[in-house]
Amino acid sequence: MRTYQTNSPQAAARIVALAMLVDGNLCKTELDALDGVDAHMQLGLLPAELHAVVRALCEDLLSTSHGSWGSACRVDPDTLDALMAEIEDPVLRAKVLRLCATVIAADEHLAEGESAFLSAVVGHWRRYRDNVEPRSPRPGAEHV
Repeated sequence: MRTYQTNSPQAAARIVALAMLVDGNLCKTELDALDGVDAHMQLGLLPAELHAVVRALCEDLLSTSHGSWGSACRVDPDTLDALMAEIEDPVLRAKVLRLCATVIAADEHLAEGESAFLSAVVGHWRRYRDNVEPRSPRPGAEHV
């Protein structure tokens, strides 16, 4: 799987593209939903650049799969963690998560793979935040 610069528009777009493919189908409704919210502009890309990221992800998934397209859309946990680690900025994470939710909701059906994907994304970023970002103490809590 190719790598992108941390917090780059391409790294963010790849996660959104993965949300489109995680159920094994690339649906016109999902593409229309992204167009409807100007996802390319939100990510800082031209429409052709967003499409290039989707195409590159499909190529990467197919080159690492050993079976059908449906199995190609399954990304192992270590690879998914590496993709999630390319987004460190909390504001960009929130934007990517909103776009993923938009894509997944577009066909009005939540597939098991989509639900698992969203849980994995949120879980990774939560673990990362908890391990890296300092937590402020609760009011009235004392440090020992």
